[in-house]
Formats: sequence, structure tokens, C-alpha cells
Amino acid sequence: MDESWSDALHVLDVVDRVLNAPVPDLLPRFAREISGVLPHHAAVMQTGDCPRTPVKFSGDKTVTDLITSTELQHLDAAGEPGRAVVVDGVLAGARRSLVLVTSAPAVGNRAMAVLVPSGQPGEEALAVVERLWNIVSVEARQRAVDPAPDLLAGTLAAATARARAITDLGLTQATTLVALLGVLRSRSLTDQVARRTATDLAATALLDLRAVADRDQVLSAEFASTAFAELIERLGPLARHIDVALDLAGPAEDRSLAQAIAHTARTVTTGLVLAALARPGTRRVRASWTLNGPSLRITVRDDAPETDGVTPAPGLSERIAPLGGQWEVDAVPGWGTTITAVLPLEITEPLTVRPLDRLNSRELEVLEGISRGQRNRQIAEQLQLSEHTVKFHVRNLLEKLEVSSRGEAAALARDLRLAPVVA
Repeated sequence: MDESWSDALHVLDVVDRVLNAPVPDLLPRFAREISGVLPHHAAVMQTGDCPRTPVKFSGDKTVTDLITSTELQHLDAAGEPGRAVVVDGVLAGARRSLVLVTSAPAVGNRAMAVLVPSGQPGEEALAVVERLWNIVSVEARQRAVDPAPDLLAGTLAAATARARAITDLGLTQATTLVALLGVLRSRSLTDQVARRTATDLAATALLDLRAVADRDQVLSAEFASTAFAELIERLGPLARHIDVALDLAGPAEDRSLAQAIAHTARTVTTGLVLAALARPGTRRVRASWTLNGPSLRITVRDDAPETDGVTPAPGLSERIAPLGGQWEVDAVPGWGTTITAVLPLEITEPLTVRPLDRLNSRELEVLEGISRGQRNRQIAEQLQLSEHTVKFHVRNLLEKLEVSSRGEAAALARDLRLAPVVA
């Protein structure tokens, strides 16, 4: 193993580089960083928290281009949560020695990485990869749970389109395989051994095909009851340590939600609950989810007597706007406020997103500094960040705004009347 991994500063630098990698480069950056400790020529990542692209690839395309969903399903069953293990498995149509490393998160779905090693890895190398992967998987989940607004509509559209495509594929292939079974069972065929073998192969293929659809459902969606249970776990400590009565009511009907909807629903509910608790005079807050036809209704009601100026926070509006969500606000002085977010459960085409909607709150703060003519060091001091982190945010916001310079970004912010960001 590369001796540099015995240096604590080197290890911290590796973690810093991986965590600062753009979303598309997260797996390739992880793969490059561990190449010195565990040489390999191909890597694949599977996560249950990213509905847009739950499987990502890196490395030798002669391997990655041939990897199938069914192979990953079998390997996932062979993994040991929280550990890196060496297994003998099938990947890209060939039996190989593989390294499986599976995270064991406290919340959410586990993530698996499969590496095709160039040699036999040692225990120390496996331990390093195991711990770094646990960090990477937490970062990947956070990015999936709290994506930039411009990704939300595309994520939901991608999940919807993929589900439809898999359904069509399943029906087509199922029809073919059922017909094949009928032919092979025909009395006109006398070769019993050949018929039995072919029947077994076709039956296995049919089961695997159904498993692909089931697996995609697991990776790109979650049931409303499961999503709300995670919300309760998130708000549980809050409910136990405040004087306000907090009532959480889950949906009466249990349906499958695209993860883009489930993630957004939890974020919006949490934000509305916290805002309600902060209003003077609040004694009771009730949050509920209702599945109403093609929509999910998130309702938070409080009994705070003052209702002047009560509106959803801008950050929450940024979360629901790309999904076509809408607000309903009913405020009665002396009685309280009811705020409802209505989220459509499907979207066929990504909605138009304003350029500034693509930026998260931290990037908006950095852009505000740029629009005032501040340099990176000044912005870092004002926001209490490192200059390196500010550079990372500048690079990301330039890419999201599709501009090539700070001056263009500042001009765009002025043209679109960027409002001052409140800390």
C-alpha cells in the first residue's frame, strides 16, 4: 500500500478532494484517490438515495459497458453492510474476484461500490477503502436528499421516464419469454433434456427481468409511509424537547413516491414546522401529508395569534418551484395560520428554471459578494468560510449560471435583481 496513506494530512487532503468533487465526478474522484491503496481498473456505484442515476460507472469501459442490473442485484445481496469484502462474483458477464464495499447509514438507504481489483488487496487496504466509502456515501446521500433546484424537475422526469421504459421493456420481454416457454413445452419437441434446460434458462431470465423492475423501484422510489416515518425520526428529538404540542399525521393512503418528491416533502415539512414554532404565541403545530389524486398535499397548521406577513420562506419556494409545486396560505388573525404545499407526483418534462433558481443558498451568498465586487478572501471572511471553499462555490455557480467569468455572473445577478441574502 502507498506509504502516503500513513500520513494523516494526506488522508485529510484525500477526504477534502473527494467531498469537493462535483456530483458527476464523485465516483471517478473516489476511484482515483484509492488507486494508490487498492489498485483497480473499474468501479461501479449503486445508491438507493439518488432517483436520477442510481447506478454510476468509472474506469475500463470494456467492463463498465457490459455491467447489468441483474448482476448488481446479486452482488448487493452478497455485500456486508459497513464492511469491504472480497467476493467471487459475476460482473460484465464474467466471473471475477471483486471488492464489495457497502455503507451502513443510520438513516436512508445503503450505498454499494464494486471494484475490479488489479491484484489481491490486503486487509489494511480494505479497511482504508471501507472507511473512505462510508464518508463518500454520506456525502452522496446528502446531495441526493438536498439537490440544487435545477436538478429536481429533471430528477423526477428521469425517474418517471425510467419507470415507464422498464414497464414497457418488462411487458415486451415477458411476452417473448412466455411464448418461448410455450414453444419449448410443445409435444412436437422430443429432446427432453434440451427442452428442460431451455425451459429452466427461460424461466430464470423471466424472474431476473421482473427483478430488474423491482430493483429499479427500490432505487428510485419509496413508499409514502416510509418517507413519513423518516420525517418523524428527524423531528422526534425536537418534539420531545419543546413546550409546543407537535402533532405529525402521516398519509392515510400508502403509495409509492418518486424520491425527488419524498426528499422535497421532508425538507418542506421540516422548514414549515420550524417556522411555525418560531412564531410568537404558538402552542400547537400539526403537520400532515395527504395523497390527493395526482398530488401530495403537505399541510402545516399553527395557532399563533399574529399572522401578519406570514409566507413560506424563499428557500422552500425554491425547492417546490422546479417540481411545479404551489402554495396555499390561509391566515386568520387570532386563530392561526395554515400553509399547504401541493406537489404533483409526476412530471413529464423538466420545467423552466430561472438561472438564479439553480443556485443553492450558499452559492447565492457568494454571488451576492461577487456582485458587490468583493474578492474571494473578502467573501470568505464575511461568510466565515475558507478561501478554498469560496473558490469551490464560485466554480460551481459559474457552471450553473453558464457564464465564464465573475463579471458575467455579477452582471447576470444585477439584471435578475438578486435580492440580498439573509443569513
